[in-house]
Amino acid sequence: MDPTAQPPTRPRGRGAGENPDQRFSQLHVTYEEGEAPAKVKTKFFIDHSQSVISKNDSPDIGFSISLNPYRGCEHGCAYCYARPTHEYLGFSAGLDFESRIMVKQDAPELLRAALAKPSYKPSTMALSGVTDCYQPVEKKLRITRRCLEVLAECRHPVSIITKNHLVVRDLDLLKELAKYQAVVVFFSITSLDPKLAHILEPRASAPQQRLEAMRTLHEAGIPVGVSSAPMIPAINDHEMPAILEAAAKCGAAGAAYTVVRLPFSVKEVFASWLDEYFPDRKEKVLGRIRECQGETLAHRDFGTRMHGEGVWAEQIEQVFRVSKIRSGIAARKIPKMSSASFRRPAMGGQMELGI
Repeated sequence: MDPTAQPPTRPRGRGAGENPDQRFSQLHVTYEEGEAPAKVKTKFFIDHSQSVISKNDSPDIGFSISLNPYRGCEHGCAYCYARPTHEYLGFSAGLDFESRIMVKQDAPELLRAALAKPSYKPSTMALSGVTDCYQPVEKKLRITRRCLEVLAECRHPVSIITKNHLVVRDLDLLKELAKYQAVVVFFSITSLDPKLAHILEPRASAPQQRLEAMRTLHEAGIPVGVSSAPMIPAINDHEMPAILEAAAKCGAAGAAYTVVRLPFSVKEVFASWLDEYFPDRKEKVLGRIRECQGETLAHRDFGTRMHGEGVWAEQIEQVFRVSKIRSGIAARKIPKMSSASFRRPAMGGQMELGI
């Protein structure tokens, strides 16, 4: 089967082929007549959240606070663990997640107000803890850039992870943050094969573009790393050594990975994707995921769910460790993030002295 051929039943440029039933049946958003499923246009809605900093206490995640300017993601990655978050809004984890995007227009102002509070204590903030802050609409709306302007003004440490070359646009702000050891940018690269990347992550930047962005940031003095996540058995797991090697050549000083997990309705979206692109491997892929996710498709236990368990998970861990050494990434080190230069933002008055 040719996985690059666009199946006629799947909306063009989409990772999901349909909207599976969601957990909260009392909440449901319908499509306009004639819109689905042949062609689905992306629509944007204003998110009226009163706060934008989310707290996290999961031991599996390396940050305690995060900011997500968008809910839902146009990139449309078929495996995305964040898809079920859309169900709380009355949307589906399928096509809705990638075509019905909630936009936090007031995020920069809400961020400024939060950082100005005397009780606020700075720690590294993840930008894109759930959905990509540089998804395509950011080019027009510039919400992420405005948030970075606040963070740069305050010299607040921030960790960014993205699949989009658009991050290069904000090089000026990233360089300012780097002066105070307050920024790191990780690029999520799951495959170097542009054909596979196109069907797996249909609206994200091509792998080579992400590598070019990584090199550009590295040469400008911005610490960069690579996240080969998720690794999917019999789909992209064989590419890990090449991904880390390519990233090392572009300046990556850190690397991370996860194994695929399919919580809630993500399993339906991904199974449908396998049906269309890799039907001959479907049972093998899902069977191996179950093996490393405790005979489920999404292990719930902390310490296990991200990297899995069992033979395949152990092999991936070993390949990752060896690949870090051979690529040279293991010998490098990303500077420790610092909040020592943090200063509160101006709120109608003068900036607090950073001394």
